[in-house]
Amino acid sequence: MSSKPKAEPKVAVLKGQEAEDKILEYVKKMNRPYGAVDVAANLKGAVPKTATQKILVALAEKGELVQKVYGKTTFFVYNQAKIDCLPQEKITALNTELVKLEDANKELVTQVRTLTTDFAKIKSTPTDAEIDNQISNTKELILIANKTLDPLRSGAPPISAEQLEQIYADWTKWRAEWVRRRKVFLTFWQLATDALPPQDAKDLEEDLGIEKDTPEHVNVEQGALCRQNQASTLKRKRQ
Repeated sequence: MSSKPKAEPKVAVLKGQEAEDKILEYVKKMNRPYGAVDVAANLKGAVPKTATQKILVALAEKGELVQKVYGKTTFFVYNQAKIDCLPQEKITALNTELVKLEDANKELVTQVRTLTTDFAKIKSTPTDAEIDNQISNTKELILIANKTLDPLRSGAPPISAEQLEQIYADWTKWRAEWVRRRKVFLTFWQLATDALPPQDAKDLEEDLGIEKDTPEHVNVEQGALCRQNQASTLKRKRQ
């Protein structure tokens, strides 16, 4: 069974001076135009509608409220002349304080921008570990460069352009031959072992003493030398 909604507690109906004080307090607190119906509804029935209308009119006659008529609707608002205003000295002091706070805020904004820039620089700066790693890599590159230069320093004649061209030509020739022979071997090996179980094919490979590419071969194939050679070959074909 669904529980019955709780009934709202009854509001005591005010009369006389209590009703007048309640209405004046509410209109003053809200400080916006209201009709009698709205005031009675917002007070949750503490003052009946008919009594609310009479009290609002009476308060307007006393000068506590200002009454305005728009067509057939009458609105009441608290008399703004009765609202306490700040003296001019206080307003001037507040304006002075506002200017100081705005200047201080501008300085803080400038500081935030400066600190943000500094923080970005710090974040982009390598850490100690990264610097150590960079130093280590640089030292290794220096060692490699020195080993490359050692023959020249000992008086060994440098390789001429013709010799270098011949080396590249020989490299291209014999690498192409190697690639061709490997392709032929893989084709025949696939035909020979296609019907064999994997373990039998492995045993046959060991019995025949077949040696596959070593990690050094793989590194060479994936290295800059082969990539450069392939790029040169493609360039010559396009020309």
